[in-house]
Amino acid sequence: MSNEILEDLKKAIREYDSEGAAKLARKAVEAKLDPIAATDAMIEVIRQIGDAFGKGELWLPDLVGAADVMGAAMPIIQEEIMKGGVKRETLGTVVAGTVYGDIHSIGKTIVCTLLRANDFTVQDLGVNVTPESFLEAIDKYKPDILAMSALLTTTAPEQKKIIKTLEKKGLRDKTKIMVGGGAITQEFADSIGADGYSPTAPGAAKLARKLVGK
Repeated sequence: MSNEILEDLKKAIREYDSEGAAKLARKAVEAKLDPIAATDAMIEVIRQIGDAFGKGELWLPDLVGAADVMGAAMPIIQEEIMKGGVKRETLGTVVAGTVYGDIHSIGKTIVCTLLRANDFTVQDLGVNVTPESFLEAIDKYKPDILAMSALLTTTAPEQKKIIKTLEKKGLRDKTKIMVGGGAITQEFADSIGADGYSPTAPGAAKLARKLVGK
């Protein structure tokens, strides 16, 4: 029964069925399946979809659809993990968000999904995130990486503002910073003192592994 539920859960992700995946996640919890095994099952599929996207075998809507399904099912499983106090092996913690004034979420959501598929613990702060909220999250989660997204040229300077604030508070050297989004270039990333930049979501996941030495 447990294998059947997990296989159905993976199938729901492949078919971009958010409602079905959420139901199966709850079913897995009710059946008292190992939440780590359920998490690994979902991540396995997401990793496959991400790899296929990177090879040009799947398209952006496929990646967006898989990310949406992951977003519907993962919180249900994560809640169960927290209840049981079980810890999943992780390469590190990433705090991610779209900067203040920018409400674009698709790219950031996909990056967060692929980071999870690459064994990172991700705290997704959402969109329109103020500098204060980024700082509070850094203080709370002590992340290995801060990942900031900006799609608009008018909001890109927010990334520089946050980096400068971290420098003033003596926190800059404790956290690697990666930036991305439609408004960001390698030249801009270098100019604001970011540790890394990638123009693509799969590239961002590889960059994160590089930044933590994996």
